Amino acid sequence: MAETWNKKEREKKKRQNKKEKAEKKAERKENAKSGQSLDDMLAYIDENGNLSSVPPDPRKKVAIKLEDIEIGVPKQEPINPEDLIRTGIVTHFNHEKGYGFIRDLETQESVFVHINSVKDEITESNKVTFEIEMGPKGANAVNVALQK
Repeated sequence: MAETWNKKEREKKKRQNKKEKAEKKAERKENAKSGQSLDDMLAYIDENGNLSSVPPDPRKKVAIKLEDIEIGVPKQEPINPEDLIRTGIVTHFNHEKGYGFIRDLETQESVFVHINSVKDEITESNKVTFEIEMGPKGANAVNVALQK
């Protein structure tokens, strides 16, 4: 069978692509940085934590005592029960759905509150005392009572 013009063009294009690929490979081999010395491959970290190619100045070296290095998590100090009780202002409370939010006066964080955790009847802009308990979705206010 005779070759059509399209077949010839396709073969010509394939040969051209193969030739270009071989040229690129040869160029990469010429410009490769293989066989670098160890000093060229090393990177140093300076006193600010940035990578640099020059070693740090030994005069700027700071001595650290082994006792100052903490390995692991430090022991948690016992929590004072008075620190658990917080004050805040009710920013939103929906009686129909039974939930709302309290703005903590100390941290200015918004804390979720459910109607089951409320001791007294509360409305928006009431000043309340509450405790924070971590729930599955974050911080929840419990033992919510109007501040007297």
